[in-house]
Amino acid sequence: MALGYQDTLSAVNIILNSNNVPSIVGEAGVGKSALVENLANINKAKLFTTVVSLSEKGDLSIPVPPLTDKSFINTKDYGTLADVQYGYSHTLIEIIKYAENNPQTSIYWFLDEFNRGSNGVQSELMNLVLQRKINSLKLPKQVKIIIAENPDSTMDGFENSEYSVFSSDSAIKDRTTRIVMNVNVSDWLLWAKSKNKQGYQNISSVVITYIENNQNMLIINNNDNDINPTPRAWQRVSDIIENSEYKNVGYDIKFDLIAGNVGSEVASNFLNFTKNYFNSLSVSQLFSDNLSKVINRFKQLDEFTKNKLLKQMINKVVEWKPVIAKRFNLLLDELSPDGQYGISIYIANNTEVLQEIYSKIDDSSNNDLKLLYTHFQNIILSIYR
Repeated sequence: MALGYQDTLSAVNIILNSNNVPSIVGEAGVGKSALVENLANINKAKLFTTVVSLSEKGDLSIPVPPLTDKSFINTKDYGTLADVQYGYSHTLIEIIKYAENNPQTSIYWFLDEFNRGSNGVQSELMNLVLQRKINSLKLPKQVKIIIAENPDSTMDGFENSEYSVFSSDSAIKDRTTRIVMNVNVSDWLLWAKSKNKQGYQNISSVVITYIENNQNMLIINNNDNDINPTPRAWQRVSDIIENSEYKNVGYDIKFDLIAGNVGSEVASNFLNFTKNYFNSLSVSQLFSDNLSKVINRFKQLDEFTKNKLLKQMINKVVEWKPVIAKRFNLLLDELSPDGQYGISIYIANNTEVLQEIYSKIDDSSNNDLKLLYTHFQNIILSIYR
């Protein structure tokens, strides 16, 4: 049974706390790496990552010749023997150094794309997973290992998988707990809206809104397409559109940037959506966003949308204050005569609005309220002339 993001997070946490090794299996781009990083942040653990598919045999440790005279042993019958030592990878040395300096802090060593490493590399890692040793070096107790794998056609439920992987040794399968991770849109959106270490949303609001409205676009498994969208691809799209230079380039460049991550068809759909997104306004923005920006975006809307927004704004006003009256008056000026006529009819049928504004214009300092009241009054009077 496949689990969504939050359930996988909980399951992996339980496995680690039970001093066992989780093996997270999922399609490329579903968020395995992001999940491990998130779990490390939650548990305040130090995370180290090794991409096994990029590793070669001997990368973690290689034999080195004796470095001192003490490494040579003289024997009576077997001559002089060299006590061969090992040189360890920088990652492994960093893990040991961190463990010594922070003995109370958990360390996660994430072996990503484990079954895309060659059989030679996997064999080298077996003692690491099975016995927590690499040659003579033993891992500190606070080091916890997490494995991530892509689907393998020998795995239950993935018989039609076409990933180029090397099947894991049966000993590895027997010593790890497999958790199959799938994409759950609600879980992904929850993560997308959460804050990263820098205090920003993990994913741009534009991408979040697009996926909320097009949930089938989060991940598409179509072997006929060269490029398909995945959660990881949408994260790259988010990074691209948040780049300050993105808004200054033309449509063709934007299209290629997006299509290079999610495919041409989805890119076209997404760019059409963003065009409307950036030209649209919500009622809450009419109240709170920068006034000049609101007016500029309001001008670009069609008359029907302008009229609809101002009616919604009228209904949302809790108390007519000068600052709100000023905004409404300026927005009302951007309507065509017919649009202003429509708003006036709406006001005429909601006389309590005029009455409230009128009740607050006794104070001569409320010029904006006076102007709005006069504006409404003049338009309404013109209707009945």
